[in-house]
This record gives sequence, structure tokens and C-alpha cells, in this order.
Amino acid sequence: MSTTPRDIEDLARRPWDAIVLGAGPAGSVAARGLALRGLRTLLVDRKPFPRRKVCGACLNRDAVGALEAAGLGPALRGLGGPALDRLEIGLEGRSISLALPGGTAVSRSALDSALAGEAVAAGAWFRDGIEATVGPAEGGLRRITLAEGPRQVVARASVVLVATGLGLPRFERDEGVRSVASPGSRIGAGCRLPGDHGFPREGTIAMAVGRRGYVGLVRLEDGSLNVAAALDAGLLRSAGGPAAAAREILGQAGFRAAEGLERADWQGTLPLSRRTRPMAAERLFVLGDAAGYVEPFTGEGMAWAIRAAAEVVPLSERAAARWEPGLAREWRRAHEACVLQRQRLCRGVAAVLRRPWIARAAFAAAGRFPALAGATTRRLDGTSLLGQSS
Repeated sequence: MSTTPRDIEDLARRPWDAIVLGAGPAGSVAARGLALRGLRTLLVDRKPFPRRKVCGACLNRDAVGALEAAGLGPALRGLGGPALDRLEIGLEGRSISLALPGGTAVSRSALDSALAGEAVAAGAWFRDGIEATVGPAEGGLRRITLAEGPRQVVARASVVLVATGLGLPRFERDEGVRSVASPGSRIGAGCRLPGDHGFPREGTIAMAVGRRGYVGLVRLEDGSLNVAAALDAGLLRSAGGPAAAAREILGQAGFRAAEGLERADWQGTLPLSRRTRPMAAERLFVLGDAAGYVEPFTGEGMAWAIRAAAEVVPLSERAAARWEPGLAREWRRAHEACVLQRQRLCRGVAAVLRRPWIARAAFAAAGRFPALAGATTRRLDGTSLLGQSS
């Protein structure tokens, strides 16, 4: 999907105001925002596009609203993803169904390609299949080594945005930027199953809660079934792989396991829950999953990434014009307001689900007091946070 000249040398010859590493939602939305402000912007991604990602493939109401606010609503709607309106949770053979309107389900291969295309339409350059190494800041610019197979070039930019997902890029020098997994963090795993599997129905997120992880199921724009799981490392070892682990959790929850799990092309992730410190260095900002992550449930991760991208654009514009150390502090405060506040509830829900007796009590309370359960899902959905500083 590259939209730059085939000669990688041209990337080194051009002066860049901003280089964005990672073309997921955070990177592409940020690159588009910078290009719309007139900054000469290069967006690169390590994988060739279109590419798959382990992801729940859900955008909740908050994520949809953030894309609409950025002017990307038509691009999202053009993908034809089914509207989401229900969340069905299974635990120990019982299930509850909760209203969860306003979201949509769409494959990451389609979404990421569309958002990268929107960045290009705004004036950014995009190059996939590029491995980036972050060099030092020197002479008012940050150096980036770009590698395409055996060929390498050095590009320079006034500001660099790191939006590379759970893993940080390599740094030439140790600048102290660390992404550290939380103790006991679960491993992400996912696959996509073609065909009509009957469950869940289109428009419903089904979440199976087990003793050592959870599995989410949702139908995508082409009718296929997206399977995304957060699994204890011990379960992966004892089950012999993600397919058997997912089948075990689905059975514990009382959900029927889809056909083809064992034959599917599974992908995995680094440990999910993690913190990155610091989130900024001279002429560099870290955002999206690369800035820290908490196990999400109904599309919250997409919302965090998109809102962070919108927040970092004006700071990056100022950094490109003139770097000041205070910009790093401003980004930490902005990230706290637009992302960390939203992550705290997911962190609490994840803690509940790891304790079976608390999970059973919460499940029973949700059945008896649906209004309370609805309030929790609305907070996960971002509804009660809309309008706050972001």
C-alpha cells in the first residue's frame, strides 16, 4: 500500500517536519492531523499493508465519536462494519445481555488501511514494510534510520511520534524510554474465522470469562468471526496453544466454541498490560498502545489511541516549530487526562475478573440490578466521559 516513490533514498533527501512510526489508528490519525496543519509528514509501518492485528475489532461509542470529531466518520462508515448494540457476557454457564449501542465492528486490516489512506489524502507520505530505528536529537532534528530489507537510509525530522503498538522501536542510544509489562500480564491472541458461525449474532459482542482469561467474539464487515483473547501465560502452556486455551474458556463460560479454532491462523502479542516511562524525550512523543496499555473489553483501546492522536497533534506542531522541554510535561498531563483516566475503569474490571468469587458476585449483582450494570458498561463505552477534557 506504499504511496511514496519506490526509491527509499527519496525519504532521506526530503526534509520532514514530522515522522510518525506506526500506522495503526493512533499513528495514522496523528499523521493526518499533522498533514492537515501543513506539516511535511512521513508515516511508516514495519508490516506490509494490508496487515492483520490481534484486536477485538470493536470501536465503542467513544472511539466512533472521536473519529467523527476528527472528520473521519465517512471513512469509517464506508467500511460497512456492522453496528454494535449488545454485550453478552458468559460466566460459569450463565449469561447476561447488556445494551451497548453506538459502536461498530470492523477488521483491523480494513480500518488501518483506510486511516492510512486518509492520512495520505491529507498530504502525508506513507511507506509500509519499513523498520525504523530511533536515533538521537541533534542540531534541532531527530534522526531516524529507515530500513527496507538490506537497504538503509537516514531521515531527519523536527519531531518524531512513536505509535508502534505494544512494542517500542529500537533506540540507537539508551534514552531511558522503557515499556514494562505489569506482573501477571496476560497475553493477547487472536484469529479470524470465515463463514457464518451463528453465534454471536451480528451486532453483539460475546465475552466469555474463564478462570484464566477471557475470549471476545464479534462478527465483522464480511460476516467472518473475529476471535480475540487475553490469556494467562500458564494457560497457554498447559493448553498447548491459543486455540485449545480459547476453547477451554468458551466452555467454562457456557458458550459454544466456533468450528475451526484449531485450524485458524492465530497471532499473538507481547504481554498486554504495561506502562511506558517516560512518554516523551527531546523531539519525541510516545502515544497509542506504545504509551501504555490495559486489557480492554468493548473497544476502549481504539478510543484511547484515537483520542491520544488528536491531543498530540497541536503539541507536535509546536515541537516542530521549536522544541521546549516543557512540551514533554505537557504531553504527560494531556495523556493523563485523555487516556489514563479512561484506563482506570478497565484496570478495575480486569482485576475483578481475575478473582472468581468477586466475579461471581459482580455477575449476580448485574443480573439483579441491570441499571447498575448498564452504568458500568456506559462508563466502559466512554459515554459518561464524553465532554470531559480529552
